[in-house]
Amino acid sequence: MISDEMINRINELANKKKEQGLTEDEKKEQEKLRKEYLQAFRGGMKKHIEGMKVVDPEGKDVTPEKLKKIQKEKGLHDRK
Repeated sequence: MISDEMINRINELANKKKEQGLTEDEKKEQEKLRKEYLQAFRGGMKKHIEGMKVVDPEGKDVTPEKLKKIQKEKGLHDRK
């Protein structure tokens, strides 16, 4: 999960990098925080996309079959 503290620390390190540079420990911390942030963001986005249903202007379900299969496997939607 992405916490406010994590985002604040990422921003602090980014600002410090611009102003005066980072120590080796800070560079490692920044890289670790970025990886954690991206992992959490991608996980949330994947979950969001897997829960989507695509409908055309006429109201017909046009959700891609690949997505329907994932949703069925996870029990996300009761599709008929």
